[in-house]
Amino acid sequence: MLIEEGYIQLENYFLDGTKIEANANRYTFVWKKNVDRYKTNLQTKIQDLLDEIDEVEKEEMNLYQGNDLEELGENRQVSTKQLDETISYLEQRLEKEPENKSLKKAVKKIRSDYLPRLERYEDQQSVFQGRNSFSKTDHDATFMRTKDDHYQNGQLKPCYNLQVGTENQFIVGYSVHQRPGDTKCMSPHLDQLNSNLGKLPKSIIADAGYGSEENYAYLETNARKAYVKFNTFHREQSKKWKNDISKVENWSYDEQKDEFICANNRRLTFQYETTEETETGYEITKRNYKCSDCDGCPLREQCTKSATGRTVSISPKLLAYKQQARDLLWGEEGRKLSIQRSVEIESVFGHLKENRAFRRFLLRGLPKVSVEVGLLSLAHNLIKKAAVCVRQSLDKSMDKTFPLSA
Repeated sequence: MLIEEGYIQLENYFLDGTKIEANANRYTFVWKKNVDRYKTNLQTKIQDLLDEIDEVEKEEMNLYQGNDLEELGENRQVSTKQLDETISYLEQRLEKEPENKSLKKAVKKIRSDYLPRLERYEDQQSVFQGRNSFSKTDHDATFMRTKDDHYQNGQLKPCYNLQVGTENQFIVGYSVHQRPGDTKCMSPHLDQLNSNLGKLPKSIIADAGYGSEENYAYLETNARKAYVKFNTFHREQSKKWKNDISKVENWSYDEQKDEFICANNRRLTFQYETTEETETGYEITKRNYKCSDCDGCPLREQCTKSATGRTVSISPKLLAYKQQARDLLWGEEGRKLSIQRSVEIESVFGHLKENRAFRRFLLRGLPKVSVEVGLLSLAHNLIKKAAVCVRQSLDKSMDKTFPLSA
């Protein structure tokens, strides 16, 4: 409706994220590192107990599809299904040897303690789905740092990461994520926007939280202008950064020889290439360079702390994307959009959090939370549209009262 009536044109899309507290207990949380550690310790206890039974009974238990326990090595992992089969096997042996106290004690220990704990840890690990934490009262909520206390010191609360895109201060698209950071939320958010509207806006304007190689590549693939800052964009303008001889950005590059030249005119030659893969499957190729002439360099202490000489790992694609971002952001249109971004998206968050007092979700679970944000976005857009209509009608009445000819 907003597109049809001309309120938005899908020209410039201002994207940003904010954390909204979940409707969950703030103190009942589960951390992945703790669960992994507890499960590892439990696996060790289980294996020790099974090995002890084997040693006492002087016979092998055929529990792992015909493999002996010794053949599985030190990193054996027992699942709940295997442990349940183990108990069944031990109980069968106990029926034949009812006087075997050590076996009876082992069966009781596994049945009443080890098996329930292992089931709980496996259930918890299935909930994480790539996250580091979740709330016990809302499994979809992740613990994130917030800044809504009066000291602004970053409290840890169960939250959702709300991504919002605006144009003319209307909410054009939104998505709810379980990741604390904004970087990996851009492509899923824009995919959802494309699915809803059938196309993407021509230009994407976002802050440094979105400036990754994968995001730049995504926007390039979709032929969209990327007015997206990277993490060092503003620091590069400082005098301290420009005078820092350790920064690769302050060096020169010899394209013909594929060598970087440091501040002391010593060359870093190409050594080898490495490839990293992100969670989404995007491959980042890095070229590694090393200086073989660092000995005796008077600037070495300012350049590197390595005892073997200065090495750098460079992604050529990221360097090119950063330069494209600089050219766009420092252009006349880029400066204008950067100033407009702070007015566009921050005012919308101000309306949502302050004027609407929406700082905590009422519902639990990602699907219900998404519906809640959708209703809130509809309300915001209707109120905004009403305000624009009132302003337009007032302008028309003022023109009739005070015509320009007068």
